[in-house]
Amino acid sequence: MSISSKKFGLMSRKVMFGTTLGASLFFMIVGVIFWGGFNTSMEVTNTMEFCISCHEMEENVYKEYQKTIHYTNRSGVRATCSDCHVPRPWIHKVVRKIQASNEVFHKVLGSIDTPEKFDAKRLTLANNVWRGMKATDSRECRNCHDFDSMAPESQKKRSRKQHASAMVEGNTCIDCHKGIAHKKVHDQLSEEELDEMSKPVEGDKRPIAPQWQAFIDNGNKLVKKTDETKASVETEAASTSEKVDETKPAEASAAKSTASASTSNIDWSGVTAAEVPLFFPGQASMEWVLKGSDHGGKRAVMTGDRCFDCHEEEEVDIGEKIVSGEKLEPTPIPGKRGSILLKVQAAHDANNLYMRFQWDDTKHATAPFVSGGKMDPKNPIKFAIMLTTDSEENPQVEFAERAGCWQTCHHDANNMPHQPDKALLKSSPLAKQLDLSGGFTKYLKESRTAIEIAGKDGKKRGGWDKLKSKAEIEALLKKGTFMDLLRYKSGTGESEDGYILAERVMTGGQGVNFTGSLKGGVWTVEMTRKLTSKELGDVSMVTDQMYNIGFAIHDDYSDSRFHHISLGLKLGFDDEDAEINAIKK
Repeated sequence: MSISSKKFGLMSRKVMFGTTLGASLFFMIVGVIFWGGFNTSMEVTNTMEFCISCHEMEENVYKEYQKTIHYTNRSGVRATCSDCHVPRPWIHKVVRKIQASNEVFHKVLGSIDTPEKFDAKRLTLANNVWRGMKATDSRECRNCHDFDSMAPESQKKRSRKQHASAMVEGNTCIDCHKGIAHKKVHDQLSEEELDEMSKPVEGDKRPIAPQWQAFIDNGNKLVKKTDETKASVETEAASTSEKVDETKPAEASAAKSTASASTSNIDWSGVTAAEVPLFFPGQASMEWVLKGSDHGGKRAVMTGDRCFDCHEEEEVDIGEKIVSGEKLEPTPIPGKRGSILLKVQAAHDANNLYMRFQWDDTKHATAPFVSGGKMDPKNPIKFAIMLTTDSEENPQVEFAERAGCWQTCHHDANNMPHQPDKALLKSSPLAKQLDLSGGFTKYLKESRTAIEIAGKDGKKRGGWDKLKSKAEIEALLKKGTFMDLLRYKSGTGESEDGYILAERVMTGGQGVNFTGSLKGGVWTVEMTRKLTSKELGDVSMVTDQMYNIGFAIHDDYSDSRFHHISLGLKLGFDDEDAEINAIKK
């Protein structure tokens, strides 16, 4: 038998289901060619060029995407359309391609062939993507971003905390990262829709990776503490002339005229200073904080996290974004600084709490919307402290443990978006119970029968006109439901001791004494405050408990909300767990 006959016989041999080897090889080759062609064609539809070949994509979402970190970043890794919108697993990929036929159909119909039509359907289109990602535990996001591969020490505290919570609770990437690559539209969702869409999923829970658990177990405090002998701004000031800053003679002389000697007699050289960044908050009200489409951290606040827990190391960035008018500030002041680094020292004895505050002065930035450019010409600076009790189990002021003095700032206060006009205030029956002569000041939600958070159906946010009865307010005050307010005014050297409940009440300096001075370009304010008091509106303090405390500086002749504020902190006595620790002297 010839060699060719043997080969023919081999190819004719039946191998499976009555099929010859030759036929099997033929169909295999055809299949490979078909599969290669099919897969190559499918991959062509995954390219950026294909995705933006229609002007609907090129003129809308592509232009938005070019401005995001997914397009240009420090690592040089670019995520293209298919990386986010086309699954990698073959079965899911084919399903997605079949679904895309509906998009081709609408392309033919011209459903989104103009920017106006596209924007009209944008929320619907985004909803489809969000639902798909939620259903797959953000599968495409996790192709690049996996919890187990993340280095928590390289993330900011807010990111670390939210990622750790997501693992434990069953949240997924798209719960927090809507609008990450395209125009923000999730603010058009109702609060109910947003909450429902962001609910944790039991099946998406996962164990915390070892490197995460190790980092959590050894987490750092937010407020960084430095050795006073190395970091004191007073030491820095002493290295310069003891004369008042000659570059600002008018402001300096005003400060010098009200400066007075310290009455505390505390040796501050042995007291560690805490560095507390204060930042410009703009129109970020408590209603803004509690509305998810405004503030992505709403869920964290509602579940018990402190603002302090999430925003470590972000204060300076936040202040810069707001003071520039990029967000939350409709009337930016040119040249105004976004943040102030406040150095805080605290001490106590059996009777008093002593505190010293130092920060750098600044060149005057003229407020363009005020005659003369100074909102409060009499006071170069005002310094304020708010205090309240600290109890998660039985809080006197809701959210104070989490948000500090932010709880007093509302959407309808002076210079805020829904501030009531003067005519409305003048005609209001509340004028008999409140002092409305200077507009509307800070207040607590506990003093109102209702607070409008979301502004649904065009409602004004806040609750200035929903005041409880006089008897109810008095009962709350006696119970301890208030924020104790202490304030120093540099122009007059006045010490004020007040509180906030139904409104801001400044009753004079019964239990607190401030002194202040400006030397070498550094402000120094010292406070002596009685620990215990029987006066209504005063927080009576004991040294075995912590208290919520927050600071505010009205610098540069500013007034109203144009101040710098701290996040809510913890004040303790000989307690290293407190951000502000008062040392016994």
